[in-house]
Amino acid sequence: MRDKRQTIDLARLLLSPGQGKRLDLQVSPDPLVLAGTEASVADGAVPARLDISRTAAGYALRLRFSGELNGTCVRCLEPARVTVEVDSREVDQPTATDEELLSPYVDEGVLDLGAWSRDALALALPPKLLCREDCAGLCPVCGESLNDAEAGAHDHPKDPDPRWAKLRELQ
Repeated sequence: MRDKRQTIDLARLLLSPGQGKRLDLQVSPDPLVLAGTEASVADGAVPARLDISRTAAGYALRLRFSGELNGTCVRCLEPARVTVEVDSREVDQPTATDEELLSPYVDEGVLDLGAWSRDALALALPPKLLCREDCAGLCPVCGESLNDAEAGAHDHPKDPDPRWAKLRELQ
């Protein structure tokens, strides 16, 4: 079932081929699941600009917004917050036979803005979600955060490699 707040009936805009319309609106991208953890836009909804151009056989669409994404740092598992800039374009030509000219977000003239904003946000994410750029991660031995640890605090004694045990017996 579609969320009425997140859809736009393109036919109701009454655009003729060659005409366009700019809409300033709020988008609420659905939460993303990244590496098994949920990440979502900080305030739930962000201001966005949607440009709609009517073509001879359909629509050309452009969605732009900026938002802060809350998630989990992939190195230390602390809360992470990154700003993401989204600039996404879609084309929908319903009579076209080329699949690239059919937008998955337009169904019978209705634009699913919630799904498009979520997918555009996912594509605009940095490769790794970090709490800070220089995140040191977790100690591989004891699991403590290395971000606030003093130098040398996690120099744990290393067990000898068991593959060399027979050579140690020769001494």
